[in-house]
Amino acid sequence: MLTKPIALQTFTVRDDIARDFKGTIEQIAKIGYDGIELGGDTGGMAPAEFRKFLDGLGLKCMSWHAPIESLSGDTQAVIDFAKTLGMEFVGCPYFAGQRAGDYYEAAKTLEKVGAKLKDAGIKLVYHNHVHEFTKFDGHYAIDIILANSKHDCVGWELDTYWVKIGGEEPQDFIRKYAGRVPLLHLKDRTAGPNPTFAEVGAGTLNWTDIFSAADEAGTEWYIVEQDTCQRPPLESARISLDNLKKMGVAR
Repeated sequence: MLTKPIALQTFTVRDDIARDFKGTIEQIAKIGYDGIELGGDTGGMAPAEFRKFLDGLGLKCMSWHAPIESLSGDTQAVIDFAKTLGMEFVGCPYFAGQRAGDYYEAAKTLEKVGAKLKDAGIKLVYHNHVHEFTKFDGHYAIDIILANSKHDCVGWELDTYWVKIGGEEPQDFIRKYAGRVPLLHLKDRTAGPNPTFAEVGAGTLNWTDIFSAADEAGTEWYIVEQDTCQRPPLESARISLDNLKKMGVAR
């Protein structure tokens, strides 16, 4: 299996960030992450100041989650923010349609935004939850989005946990959309009838096959995210990274 850069989605440590923004980002760097995916704001710092702060820690802000309303409402502001921070990607974190038509419309909206980001050298990705594995006329919502948007305008930031909760195997969908999954949200799940979140490698997902599929598909970054933690979130983040190193996919 190939090694890849590993980022932490800052949503994992949101409570720590609320108490001590800079100190938490410093701890992420100290643990050994290569980058962050920004799940909120820049802690009161101007974008250029935040970029300088990250550079000093050796961290890359490789992506940022922006609501679909922000992406489509002021795309240029999104581009300016992303370029100042040196991002390669911008993610749409959430969309919940009620009918098939909502997802067809979202696909076209994302395609328009993605085309503008592409012209600026940034890749747009869509992040899934479980509801994208609801079927409309026999098709999963995620398939509607991806089938009705251009390959080079909209990629998929596949969330392993939610694909599994949706009743499918992450590795199958990574292979199905090979070349279109540049980012993977690494998220594990516990066993039993009431599964919850676990540190990567401490749960039940088949990481060997997932990482093999990601290598085949050309995935560029792995992003650790744990929505809720049973221990201090920074400790969970450390455990996940340590496990990724043991599995041979982290530097």
